[in-house]
Amino acid sequence: MKIRTLGWVFTLLTLGAQSAIAAPDLSKTTLSVASTGWKVEQAVLKLAKLDDTPYRVTYQTFQGGALGLEAMAANKVDFAVTSEIPPVFASLAANKGNFKIIAIQNSTTLHQELIVPPNSPIKSVADLKGKRVGYIKSTTAHYFLYQMLKSAGLKWDDIKRVEITTADGVTALFGGGIDAFASYGNSIRAAELRGAHQLASAENILSGNFPIVASQISLQDSGKRAAFADYIGRLNAAYYYAQTHPEAWAKVSAAPTGRPYDVALADTKAEFAQRPTRDTTVSPEARKTQQDVADTLYATGLLEKPVDVATFYDTSLTDGINQALASYLPK
Repeated sequence: MKIRTLGWVFTLLTLGAQSAIAAPDLSKTTLSVASTGWKVEQAVLKLAKLDDTPYRVTYQTFQGGALGLEAMAANKVDFAVTSEIPPVFASLAANKGNFKIIAIQNSTTLHQELIVPPNSPIKSVADLKGKRVGYIKSTTAHYFLYQMLKSAGLKWDDIKRVEITTADGVTALFGGGIDAFASYGNSIRAAELRGAHQLASAENILSGNFPIVASQISLQDSGKRAAFADYIGRLNAAYYYAQTHPEAWAKVSAAPTGRPYDVALADTKAEFAQRPTRDTTVSPEARKTQQDVADTLYATGLLEKPVDVATFYDTSLTDGINQALASYLPK
C-alpha cells in the first residue's frame, strides 16, 4: 500500500474564527499520548511505517480512559482516545478536565463484556441480585453494566458494586473476590483465555464512538495543534493498513494483549469485520450519542448534575484534520 508521507503542509493553521498563522517548526514539538491498556497507537504507526513524525511523540499507558483523562486534567498528557463515558465524568473536575474533543474514532465494540468465572452458578444477569460485581468506574464498563442490569429488571443498588482496576478485576474474579466482572479489552481476553465466560455483551449497547481528546492547554500551542491534525491522519491510515494486513497486525498485537497468535488473528478479523477502526471529524451524530450517554448517567444518579456535552467539543481543527486524513490514506 502506498501512502503519501507529509506531502501536505499546514500553510495556514486556524487558531480562531478570524486568525491564522504560518505553520510552526514541528521539530520543536512533543506530543504526549495517553494509551489505554497498551501502546497500541505506537505499535500500529510503526507497523504501517508512519511513525516517522516531524515532531516527537511519547507514550504513557493507563488501564482505562478515565485514568488517561485524569492525567490530562493535571496537564501531564496532550492526547488520548477514550470512550464516550470518561469525558462526561472528567468534565465535572474543577478545571472541567482540561480537555476538548477534536475528532472521533469509530471502532469495534467487541470485548466489552460482563463475565463470570468458570463453573459459576450465575447463568443470567438477573442472577446477579445481591452479588459482588466488579467494574471500572467512569468507563464504558460503568455505563454498560448499568444498562445490562436495567434490561434484566435490576436496579443499580441491587448488586454489591466493587470499583476495581482491569488487572485487579481479573485477579478478584478468579480468586473469589467478586462474582462477576464488567470490563473491556485485554482484561476480558485474558480472563476468557483462563476459562471465564460471557454473561452479557455490550456489543449492541455501545455506539462504537471513541472521542479523540486533546488537552485544552495544548490546543493553545500552534505546534501541537498542527501535530494533533497530522497524528490523527497518520493513525487513521495506520489502522487501515492493519485492517488490510491482519496477519501482520495480529503478530504485533498478540504479545502485548496476552494472546496466542491464532487467537489474536481471529480477534483482529472479527473486530475489523464488525466495525473497522476509522478516525473522522466531529459530527452532530457523534455529539448526540454522547449526550444520550450523559443524560442516562444523570437520570440514573451516576452524575451529580446534568452535563451538556456540546461544551466538550472543539471543531477549530476540523479543516486541518480533514487535510491530514485525505493525505495519508492510500491513493
